[in-house]
Amino acid sequence: MLKLSILDQAPVSEGSTPREALANSTRLAQEAERLGYRRIWYAEHHDSEGLASASPEIMIAHAAARTSTIHVGSGGVLLPHYSPYKVAENFRLLENLHPGRIDLGIGRAPGGMPGATWALNDGSRRDLKDFPRKVRDLIGFLTDRLPPDHPLRTVRATPLAGRVPELFLLGSSDGSARIAAETGTPFMFAHFINPHGGGDVVRWYRSNFQPNALYPKPKPAVCVFAVCADTDEEAERHASTLRYWMVKVARGEPSLIPTIEEAQSFIPGDWERGEMEDNEGRMIVGSPARVRRDLENLAAVYQTDEVMIITNIHDFEAKLHSFELIAKAFQ
Repeated sequence: MLKLSILDQAPVSEGSTPREALANSTRLAQEAERLGYRRIWYAEHHDSEGLASASPEIMIAHAAARTSTIHVGSGGVLLPHYSPYKVAENFRLLENLHPGRIDLGIGRAPGGMPGATWALNDGSRRDLKDFPRKVRDLIGFLTDRLPPDHPLRTVRATPLAGRVPELFLLGSSDGSARIAAETGTPFMFAHFINPHGGGDVVRWYRSNFQPNALYPKPKPAVCVFAVCADTDEEAERHASTLRYWMVKVARGEPSLIPTIEEAQSFIPGDWERGEMEDNEGRMIVGSPARVRRDLENLAAVYQTDEVMIITNIHDFEAKLHSFELIAKAFQ
């Protein structure tokens, strides 16, 4: 049976506030646990009016304290901004607070516009070439297995934990897959960002995976936008807010999730129409039977038994209903 998980960016809907969006995120975590979802992850976005999840670690601590069984994690911590040692300590602390339930997804995206990147790095240059080294150091700190010649080999990330949080490297390109294969980590492909060629990327990852003590076999997964409702027509109605929001983000406009009325009154020009056509590959929309079929087909393309779902629509009650319908479709 396909395992289902959730990615939450804590989106802020038009007419709502960040505080309400964060309260919705708490409720979503509790409903996800009740419905049997495997994990819920929190994204990292900066200087964003429409996405309230700026700190995955804080979101994890809050959600894990209000649930009891679901895995809670980051989707993901943007490692180029941070010290691998500090990230290791944060997640060892979380693992001690909530044993066996913490996931650590890491990515290399900036998570915001150039100004936010500059501010996060306190004016220092952000060098993506250093990302593979940071991934290896993070794994070393989490497992107490830094190389003998490492200058920090005697430094330990505390508090010590009996288990390493489940690791995932997140990405939407072959570059991320290469690092995941070289470091022997599970790999989550962001199909909701890049719907082109992901199956080939994951096949390469599988073929070139270098096993280690934590992960003897490759472990791919995929994340996709999905909107489900009782009928195809109702799902399309709610998905219109996602479609218009994606266009607004691409145009660099304020990114609150628009209302259904605003989305359905939008008249796209040639550029917007092309953007929306391309975005169709990033999402799955429809009734429960249709969504189940399309999720299973997507999982087959990515050779995985786990699909993560992100649902950024205006109506939060419809969002909860979407996740409920999808969960029941797979029971």
